[in-house]
Amino acid sequence: MPATSRPQSAPALSHRERQVLAHIAEGLSHKQVARRLGISVHTVSTYLRRIRTKRTAPTVAHLVHLSHTENAAASAPTGPRPAP
Repeated sequence: MPATSRPQSAPALSHRERQVLAHIAEGLSHKQVARRLGISVHTVSTYLRRIRTKRTAPTVAHLVHLSHTENAAASAPTGPRPAP
């Protein structure tokens, strides 16, 4: 299994968790993420804790990497490739 794919048994991230993750990956602080999403800083921390529980991401660098791999997986085509 490639290092960038998540195991089939890993729970999916919620829409809000993906939003928080994307903002953190952009380099925003918890306070900036909270303002943009209209939630408290504590709630941002809660979403990040849930993400870390669902995935192995102990550091911000891991979260950024996770964000990129989640986005790549979401944008990857799922159906058969068209003929050239």
